[in-house]
Amino acid sequence: MATPSAPVSAFLRHHYRHFNAAALIDAADGYRRHLDQGGKMMVTLAGAMSTAELGLSLAEMIRQDKVHAITCTGANLEEDIYNLVAHDHYARVPNYRDLTPQDELALLDRHMNRVTDTCIPEGEAIRRIEHAVLSEWTRADQAGERYFPHEFMYRILLSGALEPYYQIDPKDSWMLAAAQKNLPIIVPGWEDSTTGNIFAGHVIEGDVKNVHTVRSGIEYMMYLADWYTRTTADTTIGFFQIGGGIAGDFPICVVPMLHQDLKREEVPLWGYFCQISDSTTSYGSYSGAVPNEKITWGKLGIETPKYIIESDASIVAPLVFALVLGL
Repeated sequence: MATPSAPVSAFLRHHYRHFNAAALIDAADGYRRHLDQGGKMMVTLAGAMSTAELGLSLAEMIRQDKVHAITCTGANLEEDIYNLVAHDHYARVPNYRDLTPQDELALLDRHMNRVTDTCIPEGEAIRRIEHAVLSEWTRADQAGERYFPHEFMYRILLSGALEPYYQIDPKDSWMLAAAQKNLPIIVPGWEDSTTGNIFAGHVIEGDVKNVHTVRSGIEYMMYLADWYTRTTADTTIGFFQIGGGIAGDFPICVVPMLHQDLKREEVPLWGYFCQISDSTTSYGSYSGAVPNEKITWGKLGIETPKYIIESDASIVAPLVFALVLGL
């Protein structure tokens, strides 16, 4: 139970008693039980959670060892750093539902890339990161070295090259917190990101000679398989999924791959599962599939604690994290 020194948790436990509100409490309590029993937790990030500034809560979860690995889209990997170095240049569009095609074109003319109600400034964010990461790509390329997308981002963060441009408190950047912990990050489909597009352009132009300088998604699955096997030798790993799509679909498959393809039947199933999603259950919608369906694929077991919170992740995830942190 929450203590008087934990006002957010106390408020939630008093008011959140039914329906999705109760599911939020149950999921957070399950998260804490999993950690208290010695379990580890993977968090997966879909959508635009970095542009929603999830780092305000996720960074502290990382620092306090409540998160032990992250799987995210390439967009979430880069957009946390965009926010870190260009926050003051962002523009919020609270009336985004009323924008006409002409209004959207005007934003394009200003080089403002819109994500729902938030516009990312191309020059101050995207091009600033491009300059920093290109130097790392070319250095690795010339040395015959290869790194994962998140490792290149870690290198530019830990080098201090971006520090003069910080526009938020660095403690609110989840990528910086992850870099400082050397947290395992898996980025399936990184090619489908702004930085991935930029990398392709530099390979086409010849600035980077070897397209394999940035390691691939298949290698990420191999990396995940190794990490999952080693980590579960001593404990189980939970799966906290924010949104749907490849960020969740890709990593959860590592367990049936280990069992069915590699015959490592001693490796345990995921030890906890929660999904925050507004995707309704429907025929063929994997993101809306109920957790029990994952039993048939060898991902979860009958006894695995399972939760669905059908709501907006930008609202729900910080509240779950507050309960886990005891705020």
